Amino acid sequence: MWIQKEINLKSRARGFHLITDEVVRQLPELAKLKVGLMHVFIRHTSASLTINEDADPTVRLDFESHFNQMVPENMPYYKHDYEGSDDMPAHLKASILGSNLSIPVTDGRLNMGTWQGIYLCEHRNHASGRTLVITIQGQAAD
Repeated sequence: MWIQKEINLKSRARGFHLITDEVVRQLPELAKLKVGLMHVFIRHTSASLTINEDADPTVRLDFESHFNQMVPENMPYYKHDYEGSDDMPAHLKASILGSNLSIPVTDGRLNMGTWQGIYLCEHRNHASGRTLVITIQGQAAD
């Protein structure tokens, strides 16, 4: 079985946002799978995806603080700044973190660790909604 669909996420402020529940709510097809793989791709160059701690929100705050230190704004060597001082750093952060995830599906559920969740990493100050392309492949439940 193959399923592919686009999911539109609501606009969010700059930062790291837990989106696991929002994604799963839009994928009732997951319940049909005995075993499979879900591929998640973000169709943007200034936002990214990662999997990490889903229980303590301070982890997401620390991610934002760390990446702002690691990839600062207003560096004199940035040439690509047409859309503001957060533009080039957003592209760099997105490349460092990545644009896609692969998550196993077992018995109709994402098979992640107890404390793992999917993050939308929003790197722009004033971003619009983001679009994910979800591709699921697997064996249907009996």
